[in-house]
Amino acid sequence: MNRPHIWRGIGVLAALSTIGCADPAQRADFFALPAGNATAGQEVFMKMRCYDCHDIPGVDLPLSEESDQVQVVLGGKVAKVKTYNDLVTSIINPSHRLSESYTTALVSRDGESNMTNYNDVMTISELIDLVAFLQTQYKVVEPMRPSYPPYY
Repeated sequence: MNRPHIWRGIGVLAALSTIGCADPAQRADFFALPAGNATAGQEVFMKMRCYDCHDIPGVDLPLSEESDQVQVVLGGKVAKVKTYNDLVTSIINPSHRLSESYTTALVSRDGESNMTNYNDVMTISELIDLVAFLQTQYKVVEPMRPSYPPYY
């Protein structure tokens, strides 16, 4: 008994399963949000009271009323670029990748980030603007190259 519709269905499933396995950076349909407004993003940072737990060197932030909160520094000089995707993921899923240097004050007993989940209160526009603001706070620095005496 010949069943071409079954083989067609299996072929479609096989093709769809390989799409999910492709390297996202190599895919033409890679997810990207529109450009944001860094000034509006700083306002979101203030509105959401991110400064209660985060500090940004060089940015004048109010003193937190939560004096016992741990300060996680954002921005500054880094050796590796904080990509757009890194920043979006850190905001919407802060437990995705936790630094090994995080103290127990930053991580709950179940190994999750203690960062407040803003997914139900922050709009997409606010997220886009906040990421635009945070991107402006990181400065990539070249590693120091040792100077060697010339060879003759």
